[in-house]
Amino acid sequence: MTEQLFLADAYRKSAPGRVVALTEEGGIILDRTIFYARGGGQPGDSGTLDWSGGRIAIATAVKGEDGAIVLVPAEPGGLPSVGATVDQRLDWDRRHGHMRIHTALHLLSVVIPLPVTGGAVGAGKGRLDFDMPEAPQDREVLEGQLNALVTRDLPVSEMWITETELDANPGLVKTLSVQPPRGAGRVRLVQIGAGAGAVDLQPCGGTHVARTGEIGKLRITKIEKKGRQNRRVTIETV
Repeated sequence: MTEQLFLADAYRKSAPGRVVALTEEGGIILDRTIFYARGGGQPGDSGTLDWSGGRIAIATAVKGEDGAIVLVPAEPGGLPSVGATVDQRLDWDRRHGHMRIHTALHLLSVVIPLPVTGGAVGAGKGRLDFDMPEAPQDREVLEGQLNALVTRDLPVSEMWITETELDANPGLVKTLSVQPPRGAGRVRLVQIGAGAGAVDLQPCGGTHVARTGEIGKLRITKIEKKGRQNRRVTIETV
């Protein structure tokens, strides 16, 4: 299992790691990584690996078997050997864009308190699909509510609960299409706001900013019909 350093510190831009395996397809598995693996609508991170005598660009990271995270090279080339120590460096601007948008989508699920049927995170924009038969007529009001939560500069924190505790509180899960990963015995929750001032609490394994003020101003760019019951709401940073 790869130690997921990004869960403890989403702002870490570099870290050493040791190569524990290479896949048949040319993927690289480290003992610990700062690269987020694609999942939950958020893309895998990109960046570079450096080692004695070599460097390779990483296009993305994906989940492998038994909890491994596989770093996928951008193009074929020389790979570090198993046992080698490498220096990992993120494409920070891209990752930070994902952090801002992912947190903003949590806020969007607050101002539109309906079940979420899908979503996608980008570096400058993202979207959520809602179980919403009729499109809202007050886009400007929703946008104002969204930006009001941003400007409150609410803290974003995490906590862990057991799978049994999650089963006892099914309302924590907002997404109909993606369920929290199970099997490890515990589930990570992301909270926006603190104490009685918390505005959101839901399971999430993604990376987020530390405070909502870091997101910056947001714009709702589109509200589209996607099927009889679904509406897709797209947001972007301004």
